[in-house]
Amino acid sequence: MKKASVILDRDFSIGQVDKRIFGSFVEHLGRAVYTGIYEPGHPQADENGFRKDVAALVRELGVPVVRYPGGNFVSGYNWEDGVGPKESRPRRLDLAWGTTESNQVGTNEFAQWAKLADTQVMMAVNLGTRGADAARNLVEYCNHPGGSYWSDLRKSHGYADPHNIKLWCLGNEMDGPWQICHRTADEYAKVAIEAAKVMKWTDPSIEVVACGSSNTGMPTFIEWERTVLEAGYRHFDYVSLHTYYNNSDDDTENFLARSLDMDSFIETIVAVCDAAQVRAKSKKKIMLSMDEWNVWFHSNEETARVTRESKWDEALPLLEDIYTFEDALLVGLLLISLLNHADRVKVACLAQLVNVIAPIMTQPGGGAFRQTIFYPFMEASKYGRGTALKPIVRAPKHDTKDYCDVPAMDAAAIWHEDKGELVLFAVNRETEDLQVEVDLRALPGMKVLDHSLLVHSDMKAVNSFANPGNVAPTKGQGGVVDNGKLTLVLPARSWNTVRLG
Repeated sequence: MKKASVILDRDFSIGQVDKRIFGSFVEHLGRAVYTGIYEPGHPQADENGFRKDVAALVRELGVPVVRYPGGNFVSGYNWEDGVGPKESRPRRLDLAWGTTESNQVGTNEFAQWAKLADTQVMMAVNLGTRGADAARNLVEYCNHPGGSYWSDLRKSHGYADPHNIKLWCLGNEMDGPWQICHRTADEYAKVAIEAAKVMKWTDPSIEVVACGSSNTGMPTFIEWERTVLEAGYRHFDYVSLHTYYNNSDDDTENFLARSLDMDSFIETIVAVCDAAQVRAKSKKKIMLSMDEWNVWFHSNEETARVTRESKWDEALPLLEDIYTFEDALLVGLLLISLLNHADRVKVACLAQLVNVIAPIMTQPGGGAFRQTIFYPFMEASKYGRGTALKPIVRAPKHDTKDYCDVPAMDAAAIWHEDKGELVLFAVNRETEDLQVEVDLRALPGMKVLDHSLLVHSDMKAVNSFANPGNVAPTKGQGGVVDNGKLTLVLPARSWNTVRLG
């Protein structure tokens, strides 16, 4: 059996974990909204048409913030279409996804749903076909208490109290040619700066996220961030990062190494931000918003077929990846990467939340089930809110097709000072069990409280409506603490949550 070790000390911390790194994303795309979170007439629908069974699963995940309404959708969206009497709302062609948008769910309805799901709204504004004026009007509509045109319009729509949305995205993936009215970095910087100015003048309490590159493969990657941040450093609070991973070549070993790419991505953008800070002669640090991340590749062919055959229909089943056990392992590894960069990554959104590349799947008129990726996310959200400690991991390493020196295990450790509790998240990438020794001498008196284990003999195992519990956590062996050291065995290719106190 191979061996690994971890050294932990509560005096060596990375930083406080911002709960918003366990955020998610609901776009007007596919069945995320319609027959996802919203389905009037469903047996589980509340008086506003929202599915209570779905909201309960979102609360179980513990999602503190949800990005809305896009995504590519937002670059052609007129927010005014989604407020006021539903019978008067226009039906629009959504050019981003080739469907028809009924606008039956809009700003106010989503704010209602957020309360039901015990989460906050992270609102994106349209900087594609619209600009600063529409953006500041939306801030006024959502956040101003009253006595102005847009806030009084909100009141006339039945929402006396402001929604108090505090986190705002300045457009979406504006570097991408697929984006409606995509821009050069200079063009985007100008419109984003002006939008940020008037939005903050309308409500000085808000924070804004500037668009970073759509992905690391863009020809303007890094140069885009440099241009945007140097132009508008004092106006922005965060810069966005988007990344998706796939196993389209069916190489599990290489796939499970892709979290090293996320590590590199984060560290590269941190360096760009800090260089821009020097150029701006500012004391403020720009933080990171990883507001789109996930595994995404299973549904591409089916989505192309559905879009081709049913273009302009409503709520098409698009991007409905059914996730495997190995996908859950990579999601766990990506969560570990986010936690180990908690000093700079303050917001992150698993994209998306329901039906569309999502941890939750629903059946129109029927039930819902938890996908494999639901479980590592839920456990990280539940137990990962504290101080991230810097783990010193020593483990065997191997090379894969795309990566060198891939460690047999990755780990993140969270210290909960108020409870005197330590939580260790760990993934064993190896095809055999791994014995791990965790040095706890700086954390005396610890004993194992619980060990949650996600493991399966079939890397391609999935959950479904017929078999919703096929991949689900079980109780692990926990290990033994002796003389300040925890010794435990991580089963081959497994996700582990170990709680000590």
